[in-house]
Amino acid sequence: MLPAAIWISMVGLAISRPSLNYVESEPEEVRSEAIKRLLEVFGMDDPPAALVRGHKEPPQYMLDLYNTVADVDGVTKDPTLLEGNTVRSFFDKLHSEQIEFLFNLSTVAKSEKILTAELHIFKLRPQASLTFNRHHFCQVSVYQVLDSNKKNVSQGKKLLSSRLVPIHSTGWEVFTITQAVKSWMSDEGSNFGLLVTVRTLAGLQVDLKTVRFSSGRHHHHSKQPMLVLFTDDGRRAASLEGTSKGADDSRAGPSLPFPSLPLPPANRRIARSSDDDESGEKIPCQRQPLYVDFEEIGWSGWIVSPRGYNAYHCKGSCPFPLGQNMRPTNHATVQSIINALKLTKGIEMPCCVPDKLFSINLLYFDDDENVVLKQYDDMVAGSCGCH
Repeated sequence: MLPAAIWISMVGLAISRPSLNYVESEPEEVRSEAIKRLLEVFGMDDPPAALVRGHKEPPQYMLDLYNTVADVDGVTKDPTLLEGNTVRSFFDKLHSEQIEFLFNLSTVAKSEKILTAELHIFKLRPQASLTFNRHHFCQVSVYQVLDSNKKNVSQGKKLLSSRLVPIHSTGWEVFTITQAVKSWMSDEGSNFGLLVTVRTLAGLQVDLKTVRFSSGRHHHHSKQPMLVLFTDDGRRAASLEGTSKGADDSRAGPSLPFPSLPLPPANRRIARSSDDDESGEKIPCQRQPLYVDFEEIGWSGWIVSPRGYNAYHCKGSCPFPLGQNMRPTNHATVQSIINALKLTKGIEMPCCVPDKLFSINLLYFDDDENVVLKQYDDMVAGSCGCH
């Protein structure tokens, strides 16, 4: 498969807003194939159901995480901020009156590497009681249910995480449950859910009216309990090791500014095949805008952010002699000399191509209405050079 940035450039020609003549001459099968290949770049066979967003709001945690790792166009701020390349949020399917939860993880591929799993539960404001007056802390424990018929005895459950929580506090409490999720992924039939217990420091059961946690049944969707799963799907590019010679640059994030460029007029969105500008003069190798608009592609129904992004593309000539502003490789310099001196027949001038690529992040709904944050490598041309 072609590298993602190259595919985006090619697909951009087919899916950016074209001129009227281009629309009339564009065969439907070309568009279908272009969309299919673009889905492959994003690791999907089919787009998720387009109407999901009509009645669902993404969890605030996922929105905050996206804004932490990505800029307004989705470009990764710092590749080290995110563990793995995929984060999913799952809502509880049980809606029990007790503090019990069940999460459907069927959308996670068996091939994905489980890195970290967290249970996020919202602690509500406590109700005053004698217990509340006597105690300032409670012991909150999260168990993996091993046998749904024996969850109230030690043989039917396995302790995953436990800690002291202030009785008077309110807000999100997060518990690591990675061990349970790994076992569920290895044996799907072992997923009997999670059980949370609340006890005093003396080990006595605390009245659940005193220490309360939000459930999906009675409380606002913004406080629903959820499982947050960090994975790596194995698609991280082994890529462009040559470009990561500037590995220090990559780790530090984009070294070039990403200005918010105005979109080109509709009748100029189809890239010219030549390296000439409007006056017919050769333009030097440089980075130019290539905006991918998810609404135009028909993906705005399931993608939360970004609405689109600037993939950029490289255009221009690499004439002899190549200056350092052309960011040439040694090979390109030699090739340009051979071409200029006509020492070998059929040797072309070096090509203007991306020499640094950056990743982007998508925040979207999947078919099960889970919200997914996914990072895709090599999607934005960060700079161009003669190669």
